[in-house]
Amino acid sequence: MAARDDNENKIQPLARPGIYLGRMVIFLILVGFLAFILFKQITPAFLANPGLNGLILGVLLIAVLIAFGQVFRLYREVSYVNAVASGGQAKKPPALLAPMVPMIAARKTGTLLPGTSGYLDTIAARLDEDREILRYIAGILILLGLLGTFWGLIDTLSAVGGVIKGMRGGGDAGVMFDELKSGLAVPLSGIGLAFSASLFGLASSLITGFLELQASQAHARFHNELQDWLLSGALAAETEGAAAIRPAAGSQDLKEAIERLTAIVSEGGGGRAATLAMTNLAEGIQGLVQHMRAEQQMIRDWVEAQASRERELKQVLDRLGRERV
Repeated sequence: MAARDDNENKIQPLARPGIYLGRMVIFLILVGFLAFILFKQITPAFLANPGLNGLILGVLLIAVLIAFGQVFRLYREVSYVNAVASGGQAKKPPALLAPMVPMIAARKTGTLLPGTSGYLDTIAARLDEDREILRYIAGILILLGLLGTFWGLIDTLSAVGGVIKGMRGGGDAGVMFDELKSGLAVPLSGIGLAFSASLFGLASSLITGFLELQASQAHARFHNELQDWLLSGALAAETEGAAAIRPAAGSQDLKEAIERLTAIVSEGGGGRAATLAMTNLAEGIQGLVQHMRAEQQMIRDWVEAQASRERELKQVLDRLGRERV
C-alpha cells in the first residue's frame, strides 16, 4: 500500500488540458494570419453590409470566449483531483465534482462506493450539455449568413425593378440599351458583395466548430482519466487484499507435501514413501486450485452485486429526473 501511495505522489492521475488550449490558440493565430493576407479583399466585402457582418463577428467572439472558458474550467477539477490523489491540502471542490467528493475521498483507501459509475455518467452528460451552446452558435452563424444573402438579393432585385420601370418606351433601341446598362451597373456590381454575409457566416461557423471539437476532446479526456483513476484504485485494493490473505489450507498442504518429498528424495527413501509424498502433493495442488476457484467466484459475485446496485441507483436518478420534468 505504501509503495502505491508513493507512486501516486510522483505521478498525477489527471493531465491538464493545456495541449487543447495550445491547439485552439495556434488555430486562431493561423486564421488571423490568413485574414491579414486577404485584408484588401475582405474589407470591401465587410463594408458591403457592415451591420450584419459586424454582428456575425461579434457572435464569433462570444463563441471563442465560451470555448476557452469550457476548457479553462477543467483546470479546477484536475487540480482538485490531483491534490486529493497526492495527499495534499485540497481546496473547495468545484461545482462539477461536488457530488463525487465522497467517491474521490474513498479512492485513497481503495474503496469503490456504490453509484460511482452513475455519477460518472452524470458528469459526462453535464459536460455535453455545456457544449450545446457552441453547437447552437455555429448554427446561428450560418443562419445569419443566409439572412444577409437573401437581404442582398432582395435589394438587388428591387433596384433592377426600379431601373426597368424608369426606362422610357418608344425610343431608339440603342439608347434604351445604354440606359438599361447604366441603370443596372449599380445593382449588378453589388450583387457579389450581397453574399459577403454568407462568407463571414460560414467562416465563423467553421472556426466555432473547430473550437467545439477541441473542447469536446478535452472533456472526454478528463472524464476517461477520472474514470480510470477511480476504478483502478478499487482494482488495486482487491489485488493487495487477496495477496495479504493468510495462505489457505490447500497452499499450506502443498508446501508441507513438497517439504516431505524433498526430505524423502534427499534421504534416498523407498518407492512407497515417494509415492505417498507424490499423492500428498497432488492433493495439495488440487486444494489450491479449488481455493483459487472459490476466490474467483467471490470476486464475480462482488462485481455483479456492484453492477446491480449501480443499475438500481441509475433507475432512481432517472425516475427523479422525470418527476422534476
